[in-house]
Amino acid sequence: MPPGVPDVASITALIHTLREGGRALPSALRVARQLVMERLVVLDVEAGAPLTDITVPMTHLAEATLELALAEARREADERHGAPLTDDGQPIDFWIVGMGKLGARELNVSSDIDLIYVYEESGQTTGPQVVSAHEYFSLVAKKLYTLIGDVTEDGFVFRVDLALRPNGNSGPPVVSLAMLEEYFLVQGREWERFAWLKSRVVAPRESVTSGRALQLRSLVTPFVYRKYLDYSVFEGLRQLHRKIREEAQRRAAGRPERANDVKLSRGGIREIEFTVQLLQVARGGQFPEIRTRSTLKGLDKLAASGLMKVDTARKLADAYIFLRQVEHRIQFLDDQQTHLLPTADADLGWIAASMQLACTADTCQLLDRLGEVRELVATEFDALLHDGQAPSPRSPGGTCRSCVTPQPLDSDVLLEKLPPELAERVRPFSASPRVQALRDESKLRLGKLVWRAACSVADGQCTMNAAVRFVDWLEPLLRRESYLALLVERPEVHKRLLRLLGLARWPMQYLLRHPGVIDELADERQIAERFDRAGFTADLNERHAAWVRSGEADEGLLLDTLRRAHHAEVFRTLVRDVEQRITVEQVADDLSALADATLDCTVRWAWSHLKQRHRDEPQFAVIAYGKLGGLELGYGSDLDVVFLYDDADEADPDKAQEVYGAFARKLVPWLTLRTAAGELFDIDTALRPNGNSGLLVTSIGSFENYQIGRGSNTAWTWEHQAITRARCCAGSPRLAERFEATRRAVMCAERDPAALREEVRAMREKVRGAHPVKAGRFDVKQSVGGMMDAEFAVQYLVLSQSARHPSLQDNAGNIALLQRAEVAGLLPAGVGQAAADAYRELRRAQHRARLDEQPTQFEPELLAREHDAIVALWQAVFVD
Repeated sequence: MPPGVPDVASITALIHTLREGGRALPSALRVARQLVMERLVVLDVEAGAPLTDITVPMTHLAEATLELALAEARREADERHGAPLTDDGQPIDFWIVGMGKLGARELNVSSDIDLIYVYEESGQTTGPQVVSAHEYFSLVAKKLYTLIGDVTEDGFVFRVDLALRPNGNSGPPVVSLAMLEEYFLVQGREWERFAWLKSRVVAPRESVTSGRALQLRSLVTPFVYRKYLDYSVFEGLRQLHRKIREEAQRRAAGRPERANDVKLSRGGIREIEFTVQLLQVARGGQFPEIRTRSTLKGLDKLAASGLMKVDTARKLADAYIFLRQVEHRIQFLDDQQTHLLPTADADLGWIAASMQLACTADTCQLLDRLGEVRELVATEFDALLHDGQAPSPRSPGGTCRSCVTPQPLDSDVLLEKLPPELAERVRPFSASPRVQALRDESKLRLGKLVWRAACSVADGQCTMNAAVRFVDWLEPLLRRESYLALLVERPEVHKRLLRLLGLARWPMQYLLRHPGVIDELADERQIAERFDRAGFTADLNERHAAWVRSGEADEGLLLDTLRRAHHAEVFRTLVRDVEQRITVEQVADDLSALADATLDCTVRWAWSHLKQRHRDEPQFAVIAYGKLGGLELGYGSDLDVVFLYDDADEADPDKAQEVYGAFARKLVPWLTLRTAAGELFDIDTALRPNGNSGLLVTSIGSFENYQIGRGSNTAWTWEHQAITRARCCAGSPRLAERFEATRRAVMCAERDPAALREEVRAMREKVRGAHPVKAGRFDVKQSVGGMMDAEFAVQYLVLSQSARHPSLQDNAGNIALLQRAEVAGLLPAGVGQAAADAYRELRRAQHRARLDEQPTQFEPELLAREHDAIVALWQAVFVD
């Protein structure tokens, strides 16, 4: 075997060399194992090789030996029975599925290997002794055990464990794909999802490289990863972990030396693995980028995605490496599959010395370090799992209770303990048929959540109004148990949710439409920071790449991915907003930037799914008008957009129109379709040339001619008003530059100021007539002296003065343009600044009212100063 870290090729070559030297395959496999083990001892203990240089070669040893053993087992079975074929004469494939550390490429130096044998479908052999495919592959499995697991004079290759197969030791040794699928659907248990997370076809290699084994992945992935945030797995893992700890304690009873199990005891290797797997299974259905079989890679991915603090992930990774290295040295001592720290002083001393630690009769750095590591691991693991069973907080009645037994929602005991106002809301809710039809477990979850809400009121952490709104929010979500499980498992999320519901009414409506976003409350860092467009786009690109790797990147799933990502980011902005961490202008900036990023990503993803696409990068752009164009987007605002394309480089302009027309028709449902994940945007394309009677997508050349007035088909003045606050928000940078040049040309065109003034004023009256205001009320947008008056005044100034005052050409927003107009001498001193301040305050008033679901029409005296400032602006611009 060549120097260095062994791999599959070098191990396979070693086995062939041993066979050429006269050894039979069973002997060659075992001697090869001994030589590989000898190399790994030197690498680990003497050379201080990294952990992966030990675990990966052990995995390669298993893969190489299983590959050769399988070939031999099938050769013998073929000689006796012939190859198994389907009813239509096709060969049937057979896969050795590695589970646990073999699947994760993390085998330890004296590990058994957990295997499951799967064959494609039923059939029978065609040889001299005809048997069914199931019988044939059962014989292959039996021979595999002999070749790999039997102990001979040369030892063994690996201990083989088949206990993870469907129905465990009572199940058949081999299963077909159909049998496995039925088992997953009917009998698969929660703990098996954690086991199958690490599954991987390890032999034959040809089935992996050809893609034939992907059939198995298509069954396993939806079993392991649900399409929703699956916090119900917490209780399943909690029960599994409790059994493991009880078993470890039982084995250690009366034998204190068994308490130092570096794998199964408190703070051991298994708890790190469970920590990673729990978060992966809970969220991996929607976030494929966190999926990985490797524990160390999993920690990195969880930290990168914000599901675990970076410092925590690093400490757990260091702990995992340390515990695995101790585990290896324990196993190097006697080549036994044990994880118990030896009690002999000499053995402890050797392990400590091999890790550059001292261990004497007076002090043992190894045991000290082991204690520190295990305490760290146990603390993090308990913090993750204890939440759902945390001690109950102070009683709402004010008495301090160390333990309050959880009660189901319809329990009279619970209703009696609740504050009267909350009990009045809960009583009819708990008696409703929908609640009565729930399982006892679900009623208990609801009872826990309502009790916590009552305690939060008693502790002053939220208002009674918030607690009542919380019950209002719960009622439509009774069948969405994954969200209830999330809140039970994450009390901090529940606490933040209650606080949010107490600050404004609109968040409750958003949460009813998109309840999955409550998970965003788990990460305070995400809430504390502003929207990061680059980070958002990078995350989506990584998620897209992960869907592609997993073979799941179909259009429906990508539509859901975009919607969930957008909803989550809107919700983060909403939380920052109602908690007054950001201003109204910052809210609009962030929502606009989010829309831009989402549109740009949608264009790229949808183009890759267009069958007619004729180039890698489309010469296509989305032009934003209205609130998105002016960077004043609000929650739930429609998007006014126009689609443009450039056919300058196209050999056939008609073909380009056809392709981009098909793309626009595809893009609209990508943006607007309501899926299981909800909706993305409502879009309005009526501002395109010729409105709803025009083409859905327009070439940039035709758009320029229409806007600038070349030919008989030209834009109306109101369309020029609209383009003053338009911009390219997604798509080709080259098209963006050309559009901006067109926009500036439109604004700088020579116009008759008097005629323009009359047209703009007439359009304002037309809009006002379409939005009547109740007598004696002031509508912040539509009334005289409202925001719409300021916007029309700005549009007139831009269209009439841009040629002489270039600072007005920028799409800088109404507030900045009013200030610039005053600086340019186009408005009397103070009028522009006063109008700008008034416009800002009217936006704030409108925003606050909508957040609390209140009318945007006020008593006139409340906003009299703002009304007067806008009226003064109107008179300065439009009254001679």
